[in-house]
Amino acid sequence: MSSNDIPLSPFAGEAPGLLFGLPMPMSRAMALRGERIGNDRAQVRMGFQAEQSNSRGDVHGGAIASLLDCTLAGAARAHDPAAYGVVTIDLTLHFVSAASGDLIATAHCERRGRSISFVRGEVRAEDGTLVALATGTFKLVARQPARG
Repeated sequence: MSSNDIPLSPFAGEAPGLLFGLPMPMSRAMALRGERIGNDRAQVRMGFQAEQSNSRGDVHGGAIASLLDCTLAGAARAHDPAAYGVVTIDLTLHFVSAASGDLIATAHCERRGRSISFVRGEVRAEDGTLVALATGTFKLVARQPARG
């Protein structure tokens, strides 16, 4: 999956705790940064944090799972990221290799219905090593305008 197919995020430079325009405090704790979104695709970088490593010093599988969940969710709403949130229905992961350092996840929405989207994605280390693969099913949820 090439990042060349994904436009740069219109949310570039957003504050920690936001991911593609939506408040997500967990994204601050996980050092997630939405880099690209659009064309039914999303790309998210997770900065390496020693607190999220396993006993070998590699990124913990649970952190990789969170990265994939957030990235696949981004691709599910990439057609209109400000208008939709998502609820994860199903997430299947396959861990391929260990990694240390920043990780980059990319995802593509394969099919979007009126409310359900089917997405696949992968995580790679900065050197291009494949770390994990995932598929997921997501329910689109229309965002409510903020009350003022």
